[in-house]
Amino acid sequence: MKRETLIDIVSGEPLFTTGMLLTPEVDVRDVRKQLSRWTSDGTVVQLRRGLYSLGPRYRLREPHPYEISNALVRGSYVSLETVLAANGLIPEAVFATTAVTTGRQGFRQTPFGSFVYQHIKPQLFWGYESELIGDGRDAFVATPEKALLDLAYLRTRSDETSFARELRLQRLETIDAQRLLRFAERFGSKKVLRFARNVNALRESEREEYRG
Repeated sequence: MKRETLIDIVSGEPLFTTGMLLTPEVDVRDVRKQLSRWTSDGTVVQLRRGLYSLGPRYRLREPHPYEISNALVRGSYVSLETVLAANGLIPEAVFATTAVTTGRQGFRQTPFGSFVYQHIKPQLFWGYESELIGDGRDAFVATPEKALLDLAYLRTRSDETSFARELRLQRLETIDAQRLLRFAERFGSKKVLRFARNVNALRESEREEYRG
């Protein structure tokens, strides 16, 4: 395969896989060798085995951190601090894209940034939506309520009143209080349910202060 052929095939794709380059006439071993050479000369950027982006000189569309996160670990969705920050629920900036998966937890460093994965049980793998991220693309992202509860589930002592306060939560009026409780009950965890009640108490307190 020539470089021009590669670019013709994937120039419109922010990310591509080895499989996208294969046809009955193409030997997968030859493709892998070429990809290795093209990685060395900057034609392509490797994110992990089998997952690539064209180099800056050739790519027409920049990959979004959310789609990278989904692609790096299949069976994951963006959640936790990344979603909370994106929705203005916490004041801190985040410097890694955080996600949850039913697989192993881990950390991935790529040329496009850092990606953190936390493990949850398969029965807790819900509460996410397909979110548009531009140019007709989408990614799996937790609702703000599920991101809060994923955080509570994964952190110790999250059911203490101080934990919710130390998060310095803001814009709580954007949280659906009933959905938060409903989701918390679905976790089947007293700790998570107490956290949800603490968050709703903070939300109500803020509403009272605003009225007063």
